[in-house]
Amino acid sequence: MGGKSIILFDGICNFCNSSVNFIIGHDNKNRFKFASLQSDSGKKLLNRFGLDTENLKTIILAEGDKYYTKTTAALRIAKQLRGTWKLCYVFIIIPPFIRNIFYNIIAKYRYRWFGKRDTCRIPSPEEKEKFLE
Repeated sequence: MGGKSIILFDGICNFCNSSVNFIIGHDNKNRFKFASLQSDSGKKLLNRFGLDTENLKTIILAEGDKYYTKTTAALRIAKQLRGTWKLCYVFIIIPPFIRNIFYNIIAKYRYRWFGKRDTCRIPSPEEKEKFLE
């Protein structure tokens, strides 16, 4: 994986897929690789970190032997994006139990508010190299 950070996302969630599109569009240094939580690659990473492979409602950022979830993952991702998105990282000073209140609400209702797909996202030919499988 060549030292790239890996983002695991819910492949059937429309909001999550839109977030992946946003990250790809702002990742000008090509720092990230992607895999859905439902994919074999995603499940292997989840197992490696001892995380539940069946009931995840979070984005996961894997950096080497460490992983981050929820708003910590989102802020660490934003820090690496082009433009003013880096400035969002200042919110890391807010304790996670406070930051994650809003994250948990969105995660709980994401399918109802944004919809979901019947199958996981299939990357376009141009995006293929950014995905683990």
